[in-house]
Amino acid sequence: MTESTAYPLTWELASLYPHPEQPAFEDCLQQIKASLEDLVARVAELAQSTNPKQHASHWGDFLTDYQAAVAELSGLFAFLECYCAEDAHNKRFQTLMARLASIRPLRENIETQLQLTIREIPDEVLQQFTAQDSRLKQIQFFLEDSKRNATLRLPKDQEILASQLAVDGLHAWGRLYDRLSGDLKIQLMEKGELVERSPGQVQFDSPQRFVRQNNFYAANKAWDSIADSCADALNHLAGTRLTLYSHLPVTDHLDAPLVYNRMQRDTLNTMWSVISQRKQKLVQFLEKKAELLGLEKLCWYDLNAPLPLSGGESPELSYNRACDLVVNSFEKFSPDLSQFAERALREQWIEAENRAGKRQGGFCTTFPVQKQSRIFMTYTDSADSMSTLAHELGHAYHSYVLKDAPFVLSDYPMNLAETASTFAEAVLGEQRLKAAQTRDEELQILDGMLGDSVAFMMNIHTRFLFEDRLHQERATGELTPERFSELMLAAQKEAYAGALDDTGWNPSFWISKLHFYISELPFYNFPYTFGYLLSLGVYALADTFTDQSEFADKYRELLIATGCQVTEDAVSNTFGYHLGEAEFWNKSIDIIDRRVERFLELAD
Repeated sequence: MTESTAYPLTWELASLYPHPEQPAFEDCLQQIKASLEDLVARVAELAQSTNPKQHASHWGDFLTDYQAAVAELSGLFAFLECYCAEDAHNKRFQTLMARLASIRPLRENIETQLQLTIREIPDEVLQQFTAQDSRLKQIQFFLEDSKRNATLRLPKDQEILASQLAVDGLHAWGRLYDRLSGDLKIQLMEKGELVERSPGQVQFDSPQRFVRQNNFYAANKAWDSIADSCADALNHLAGTRLTLYSHLPVTDHLDAPLVYNRMQRDTLNTMWSVISQRKQKLVQFLEKKAELLGLEKLCWYDLNAPLPLSGGESPELSYNRACDLVVNSFEKFSPDLSQFAERALREQWIEAENRAGKRQGGFCTTFPVQKQSRIFMTYTDSADSMSTLAHELGHAYHSYVLKDAPFVLSDYPMNLAETASTFAEAVLGEQRLKAAQTRDEELQILDGMLGDSVAFMMNIHTRFLFEDRLHQERATGELTPERFSELMLAAQKEAYAGALDDTGWNPSFWISKLHFYISELPFYNFPYTFGYLLSLGVYALADTFTDQSEFADKYRELLIATGCQVTEDAVSNTFGYHLGEAEFWNKSIDIIDRRVERFLELAD
């Protein structure tokens, strides 16, 4: 395949909102603040009614205006996030983000009053209430979900105070980590010269082990230099949440993330239980990979090492080539997904340039008013980067199919968001596997796919175990950086089933993994594993459809259901899976086991 016309490597932001440093952007901030202040007063007045049915039309007017304001606020946050990510050292952008964050309590004030008001309405009265106005009927699920979320609310005055304090408390610790990690420089030796790189530029997939090893130790040395500050941030993020939970009717620190993900504890427990019982095949894969690399056991920095195949080193995968492969792979599943991906690529929705000064990691963020998304990543001419591109395009497509839904029904939980992204990766991976023409090519693709399996079933299990245990210990006092490292090491050894060399673990992983420091959502980890295994199971169902377009349509139905149904219902009502049963999760892992068996067969 020849490469197409070059795809833009940088995104376009100017059409979304005025530049953050222009006076017009200040006007946007003032306008959204005024809109939210007005809504605070209106919801307070509506909350005084003892009979909401009499004021259904007023509630309809209020919720229509509320959705418009929150959509605008969400877009402004996304807009500033883009600028902060592409220029991590820009203090002006960081200051503006802090200013915008100071407006956040207004939204939380509205949501608090709304949820606490709905909490007091009996279910049968709520049904009658929504029947009074078509606008309320349309968003009935949102009102019911608000009632569920109200279980995590303090009394009104306390809740409002807590949200105000969070600006300079909970969320400030998250912003501190963003600044620390954004300013971090890693010193590397390249071609005989000492150079500085940002964390996102340091790669651990070199075919040369000494390069991987040196990069690993250099990166950890840099991360260790901010360990004390990161320990403070992590202690206070967890401590703040635990203090809030102590005043709520919750069982433990997992109740909140389960409510936020609209899922049952049985679903989470069943998933992790099956994963723990089914890791042996992945251990065999890691052992075989070590053998192919000439090692007794892998170290942490070997996990992403390319296989030493007979064809020599893998050629660099240019961005243009990767874009073509993604678009063409999507086409074989769904023309709609393919056309959307090409539009996003052509219309500069993606920031992929490999340059200094960018924040590490990748994300997809949505602009509800403009009905567009933007994707941030650093493309490094590798198959792994291509998978990241497909992953983020999956997120963007999810938002796209919900773009015409009411704003409050386009807000899906993270676990189902990760289904769309990992599904897109599955589509790309399976199409590449089918197109493989040689043993070495098939081995390389399987290595990448099984590396993802290790990440979702072992790496993220590590994060879950670590975060679960640090919350348990944090309940009795602050942890030292050394204790965080001890917890991380123990979690890695359990989650990887002892598959790595005893000298090759990464106890400092808690410092470099930004997911632990996201202040908006607790336990920003298990949804990835959930989404990955769900996407595998759903993708496997394609073979049961005689018409591929019917399967693509059913998949769209699932994505739409994520905004208006709880997790278990969204899946059972579209594809018939019952997530609290081990059978579902076993079927998904069966797919991984078959890939391991094929890898072992080809490797021998």
